[in-house]
Amino acid sequence: MILNWLMMPGGGAAGGGGGSWQMFALIGGMIVVMYFTMIRPQKKRQKEEQSMRENISIGDEITTIGGIMGRVITVKEDSIIIETGADRTKLRMVRSAVGVNNTAQEKIKAEQEAAKQAQMEARDAKMAESAKNRKKSKKNRDED
Repeated sequence: MILNWLMMPGGGAAGGGGGSWQMFALIGGMIVVMYFTMIRPQKKRQKEEQSMRENISIGDEITTIGGIMGRVITVKEDSIIIETGADRTKLRMVRSAVGVNNTAQEKIKAEQEAAKQAQMEARDAKMAESAKNRKKSKKNRDED
Protein backbone atom coordinates (compact mmCIF):
# COMPACT_ATOMS: atom_id res chain seq x y z
CA MET A 1 0.00 0.00 0.00
CA ILE A 2 2.79 2.40 0.90
CA LEU A 3 4.68 1.36 -2.23
CA ASN A 4 1.67 2.18 -4.36
CA TRP A 5 1.45 5.61 -2.75
CA LEU A 6 5.17 6.25 -3.36
CA MET A 7 4.90 5.18 -7.00
CA MET A 8 1.97 7.47 -7.73
CA PRO A 9 2.88 10.67 -9.57
CA GLY A 10 3.32 13.41 -6.97
CA GLY A 11 2.70 10.99 -4.10
CA GLY A 12 6.24 10.17 -3.13
CA ALA A 13 9.16 12.21 -1.93
CA ALA A 14 10.63 12.37 -5.41
CA GLY A 15 7.27 13.31 -6.91
CA GLY A 16 6.62 16.62 -8.64
CA GLY A 17 4.80 19.59 -7.13
CA GLY A 18 1.84 17.55 -5.90
CA GLY A 19 3.33 16.98 -2.44
CA SER A 20 4.58 20.49 -1.89
CA TRP A 21 1.19 21.80 -0.78
CA GLN A 22 1.16 19.11 1.91
CA MET A 23 4.55 20.29 3.16
CA PHE A 24 3.31 23.89 3.31
CA ALA A 25 0.16 22.79 5.12
CA LEU A 26 2.27 20.89 7.66
CA ILE A 27 4.56 23.88 8.26
CA GLY A 28 1.54 26.19 8.51
CA GLY A 29 -0.07 23.86 11.05
CA MET A 30 3.11 23.83 13.13
CA ILE A 31 3.21 27.63 13.11
CA VAL A 32 -0.42 27.79 14.28
CA VAL A 33 0.28 25.31 17.09
CA MET A 34 3.34 27.29 18.19
CA TYR A 35 1.28 30.51 18.22
CA PHE A 36 -1.41 29.06 20.47
CA THR A 37 0.99 27.26 22.81
CA MET A 38 3.81 29.81 23.15
CA ILE A 39 3.17 33.28 21.78
CA ARG A 40 -0.44 33.89 22.80
CA PRO A 41 -0.04 32.93 26.50
CA GLN A 42 3.09 35.10 26.74
CA LYS A 43 1.25 38.12 25.34
CA LYS A 44 -1.59 37.54 27.81
CA ARG A 45 0.88 37.48 30.73
CA GLN A 46 2.53 40.69 29.47
CA LYS A 47 -0.84 42.45 29.31
CA GLU A 48 -1.67 41.35 32.87
CA GLU A 49 1.70 42.59 34.13
CA GLN A 50 1.31 45.91 32.34
CA SER A 51 -2.17 46.34 33.79
CA MET A 52 -0.86 45.55 37.28
CA ARG A 53 1.92 48.12 36.93
CA GLU A 54 -0.48 50.80 35.67
CA ASN A 55 -2.87 50.20 38.58
CA ILE A 56 -0.33 50.65 41.38
CA SER A 57 -1.60 53.14 43.93
CA ILE A 58 -0.32 54.76 47.10
CA GLY A 59 -0.32 52.36 50.05
CA ASP A 60 0.09 49.18 47.99
CA GLU A 61 2.58 46.61 49.23
CA ILE A 62 4.82 45.57 46.33
CA THR A 63 7.75 43.28 45.61
CA THR A 64 10.25 44.33 42.95
CA ILE A 65 11.79 41.99 40.39
CA GLY A 66 14.94 42.17 42.53
CA GLY A 67 13.10 40.97 45.64
CA ILE A 68 12.84 44.30 47.50
CA MET A 69 9.57 44.59 49.41
CA GLY A 70 8.02 47.90 50.37
CA ARG A 71 5.00 50.18 50.52
CA VAL A 72 4.31 52.67 47.71
CA ILE A 73 4.35 56.25 49.01
CA THR A 74 4.50 58.23 45.73
CA VAL A 75 3.30 57.36 42.24
CA LYS A 76 4.49 59.33 39.21
CA GLU A 77 3.98 58.78 35.51
CA ASP A 78 6.97 56.50 34.95
CA SER A 79 8.37 55.96 38.44
CA ILE A 80 7.36 55.17 42.01
CA ILE A 81 8.88 55.75 45.42
CA ILE A 82 8.64 52.95 47.95
CA GLU A 83 9.39 52.82 51.65
CA THR A 84 11.13 49.70 52.94
CA GLY A 85 11.81 48.23 56.35
CA ALA A 86 11.51 49.58 59.83
CA ASP A 87 14.03 52.35 59.18
CA ARG A 88 11.74 53.71 56.41
CA THR A 89 14.35 53.81 53.68
CA LYS A 90 12.93 55.38 50.53
CA LEU A 91 13.78 54.00 47.11
CA ARG A 92 12.86 55.51 43.75
CA MET A 93 12.43 53.06 40.87
CA VAL A 94 10.76 52.74 37.50
CA ARG A 95 7.37 51.04 37.31
CA SER A 96 8.75 48.22 35.19
CA ALA A 97 10.82 47.09 38.22
CA VAL A 98 7.64 46.06 40.06
CA GLY A 99 7.26 42.30 40.04
CA VAL A 100 4.19 41.70 42.23
CA ASN A 101 1.53 43.92 43.78
CA ASN A 102 1.04 42.05 47.06
CA THR A 103 -1.99 44.13 48.06
CA ALA A 104 -3.83 43.20 44.86
CA GLN A 105 -2.81 39.55 45.27
CA GLU A 106 -4.22 39.52 48.80
CA LYS A 107 -7.52 41.02 47.57
CA ILE A 108 -7.81 38.40 44.84
CA LYS A 109 -7.01 35.62 47.31
CA ALA A 110 -9.62 36.94 49.78
CA GLU A 111 -12.25 37.10 47.02
CA GLN A 112 -11.47 33.53 45.99
CA GLU A 113 -11.73 32.34 49.58
CA ALA A 114 -15.08 34.14 50.00
CA ALA A 115 -16.42 32.56 46.80
CA LYS A 116 -15.24 29.13 47.93
CA GLN A 117 -16.89 29.63 51.32
CA ALA A 118 -20.15 30.69 49.67
CA GLN A 119 -20.11 27.59 47.47
CA MET A 120 -19.56 25.36 50.48
CA GLU A 121 -22.42 27.01 52.37
CA ALA A 122 -24.74 26.62 49.37
CA ARG A 123 -23.76 22.96 49.06
CA ASP A 124 -24.37 22.38 52.78
CA ALA A 125 -27.77 24.07 52.54
CA LYS A 126 -28.73 21.83 49.60
CA MET A 127 -27.60 18.74 51.49
CA ALA A 128 -29.61 19.75 54.56
CA GLU A 129 -32.69 20.40 52.39
CA SER A 130 -32.25 17.05 50.68
CA ALA A 131 -31.96 15.25 54.02
CA LYS A 132 -35.09 17.02 55.27
CA ASN A 133 -37.01 15.97 52.14
CA ARG A 134 -35.86 12.37 52.54
CA LYS A 135 -37.10 12.32 56.13
CA LYS A 136 -40.47 13.74 55.04
CA SER A 137 -40.86 11.20 52.25
CA LYS A 138 -39.89 8.35 54.58
CA LYS A 139 -42.38 9.57 57.15
CA ASN A 140 -45.11 9.78 54.48
CA ARG A 141 -44.38 6.21 53.33
CA ASP A 142 -44.51 4.94 56.89
CA GLU A 143 -47.93 6.58 57.43
CA ASP A 144 -49.36 4.97 54.27
